Amino acid sequence: MGIGVVGAGTFHVLKRNQEEIRRRAGRGIAITMVADLDVARARAIAGEGVQVVNDARLVIANPDIDIVIELIGGYGIAKTLVLEAIAAGKHVVTANKALLAVHGTDIFAAASAKGVMVAFEAAVAGGIPIIKALREGLTANRIQWIAGIINGTTNFILSEMRDKGLDFGVVLKEAQRLGYAEADPTFDIEGVDAAHKATIMSAIAFGIPVQFDKAHVEGITKLVSADIKYAEQLGYRIKLLGIVKRRVGDAAKGTSDGIELRVHPALIPSKRLIANVEGAMNAVVVQGDAVGTTLYYGKGAGAEPTASAVIADLVDITRLHTADAAQRVPHLAFQPHTLDEAKGALPVLPMGDVVTSYYLRLRVVDEAGVLAKVTGILADANISIDAVLQREADEIGGEGSTQTDLIILTHDCVEARMDAALAQMQALPTVVATIVRIRKEELA
Repeated sequence: MGIGVVGAGTFHVLKRNQEEIRRRAGRGIAITMVADLDVARARAIAGEGVQVVNDARLVIANPDIDIVIELIGGYGIAKTLVLEAIAAGKHVVTANKALLAVHGTDIFAAASAKGVMVAFEAAVAGGIPIIKALREGLTANRIQWIAGIINGTTNFILSEMRDKGLDFGVVLKEAQRLGYAEADPTFDIEGVDAAHKATIMSAIAFGIPVQFDKAHVEGITKLVSADIKYAEQLGYRIKLLGIVKRRVGDAAKGTSDGIELRVHPALIPSKRLIANVEGAMNAVVVQGDAVGTTLYYGKGAGAEPTASAVIADLVDITRLHTADAAQRVPHLAFQPHTLDEAKGALPVLPMGDVVTSYYLRLRVVDEAGVLAKVTGILADANISIDAVLQREADEIGGEGSTQTDLIILTHDCVEARMDAALAQMQALPTVVATIVRIRKEELA
């Protein structure tokens, strides 16, 4: 259902590698029917021997079809069609991260009740098999955290901003010209796409329901080249990260157990491998208690990389088609009846309860006592300072300038405390612009 870029890639890779796939799956996998509104384009891709229709419900109604591949995208008709396919007893393969992040709980429940599989490797990080790793390869581990560069568009933009010293708006136009960014790039640049993927990973890693509505989401639209340059001088690079983390509470610090689910720009030490992921590439770091740190790197989008994941799902379903439904790997890795808080699942924490460290940039009047006032506010809030960098005034506004930039790196603290301290610092008459706050993740 839907034979656009990814659908065409799936068709071509499946045809090209048919014999290899047959040897692995134990039987052939054939696409016999394609539904797309653009029938002429679909026929050009599918060629002879494949029935092409413009009504996806004809695919669902076909009794000879075992597996339905949904590559339409979005929350609307795709949800209806997926639920109808499940109700008809069809297995489903989808690359639709938005659908699963928002409606996954209902979809997986319907599939479990019907005894069919919903496979979604292609929904997160394109061709990187991160879902398979989390659901199966790392089953023995208590996952501690995941941090991922899981949106190629934003990573390309940030790489270009760093390399060329350009601001966001200029690089976005170039990314659109080169085809890395959509004409309407909102889902990418505002962090929504990454948050959909992080939501899915949080459910698989920690055994919680998919809860996109509880994710904290920030994009990259407010980043400027000055902060990328300062971060570099301090030994960091700025990336848009999807972060999911198991947090053990500390009564002395007033924190409780829970799951952090957040997407935002973050400073990462430049010596970390993930900090050196450039261009439109994706990477995911997983920290497990037994295995330690593992890194998954590759193309997060594109016709054939995504097709690789779609076809891996087809092979999995083909192998397990006749298996007892109760013995298959659960959709979200954990047994479905254990996913609610009453059965041990942890709650998603509000952003004010998150613990992290910070990069702060304050544009201040260049006069005595300013630094003392700022550090005094942080000390009163029990926020310790890791490093301070003050620029010469003439570097900021030219010779004779009366303003300067003050850059502060902090140690870990609860976000609510930082919010309160920022409000006090912003109210100082010597702070002459909106304070820039970017979170810092050591990923140690």
